[in-house]
Amino acid sequence: MPLPACLDPHRRLLLGVLAAVGLVAGLPAQAQTQAQASQPKVAVVAHGLVNPWSLAFLPDGRMLVTERPGRMRIIGTDGKLGPPLPGLPPVVAEGQGGLLDVVTDPRFASNRLVYWTYSEAGPDGDGNTTAVARARLDGAAGAERLADVQVVFRQMPRVASRLHFGSRLVFGTDGRLFVGLGDRFSRKDDAQTLDNHLGKIVRIEPDGKAPADNPLVGRAGDPAKTRAEIWSWGHRNVQGMAVHPATGELWATEHGPQGGDELNLVLPGRNHGWPVITYGRNYGLGTKIGDGTERADVVAPLAHWVPTSIAPSGMAFLTSDRYPGWKGNLFIGALRGQALVRITLDGNKVVAQERLLQAQNERIRDVRQGPDGFLYLLTDNADGRVLKVLP
Repeated sequence: MPLPACLDPHRRLLLGVLAAVGLVAGLPAQAQTQAQASQPKVAVVAHGLVNPWSLAFLPDGRMLVTERPGRMRIIGTDGKLGPPLPGLPPVVAEGQGGLLDVVTDPRFASNRLVYWTYSEAGPDGDGNTTAVARARLDGAAGAERLADVQVVFRQMPRVASRLHFGSRLVFGTDGRLFVGLGDRFSRKDDAQTLDNHLGKIVRIEPDGKAPADNPLVGRAGDPAKTRAEIWSWGHRNVQGMAVHPATGELWATEHGPQGGDELNLVLPGRNHGWPVITYGRNYGLGTKIGDGTERADVVAPLAHWVPTSIAPSGMAFLTSDRYPGWKGNLFIGALRGQALVRITLDGNKVVAQERLLQAQNERIRDVRQGPDGFLYLLTDNADGRVLKVLP
């Protein structure tokens, strides 16, 4: 995003320098530089995917991969792309919408259940929504299909928009499913009200019901004005989520507008600010959004990226010893930033960041740790690839 022309020359120069180094705001001065350690290399595991959005590993080492135009495939351990799996419901593949995230059930080995998000049209042309569906992966290897498809959740209300579907899925340690949702762009103010799912993270049972221990269940007042599925609110467009391997807490990334991308420790029953409290600025003009960057009742992000957005995407905590010195680090894909961002943590405090693989010039859409302990990346383009990060 170019810097607005209305800025005076000195401020434009300062912002240009900051954008060039891609600082994470709020870090100590010694951490506000990109480490120049030796860059890792990657091996191409598979290619030929069309705008892939998500990957999930099966117990036998094969991968489920979604393509935004509306296909789900299995990639063999030899990197060969399988045919599109039959059984998917109709997908609205427009703008940022399409077939999006995919995860396997924690008990997949016994129940064979797969969950995914996608853009779904309304029954009477009344807009579209982010839906969560599940199905059983049936059939012999190489001839699988999706059977007994059920839609277990729909973001409400439907909105006539091609933007901000959110869509990350992650299972908590208790087997409940978190769904990261967007504000649909045109309805950003609804991220602050509790009678809808726009700009929210919701927590549901695998069958879509609201768990009895969700933070807003039984909240005083009119139940019709509070959605029981809500876990947290004040989000813009959640595109990455992961559960901390030690604490079980939910972490998430979300897109800001012009600047203001965030990494959050997501707290139950709490407001994360958008659009009243944000580091983001209005597109083009760079003018202020909301009432500032801090408020006592709003959870502050652990890190935010200004003045230029990196468009953070999928994320994963590394729990293996495959990469010397990296165990316990958080890895975040960047779309606009075309990098793999390595975050060094001290507890819940971000102490340093490093941008890796920038020479690849790839929009990194998803990051997963494989069953072999290596990091795998998914690149978002018309010839999308699965990459394995080498030590």
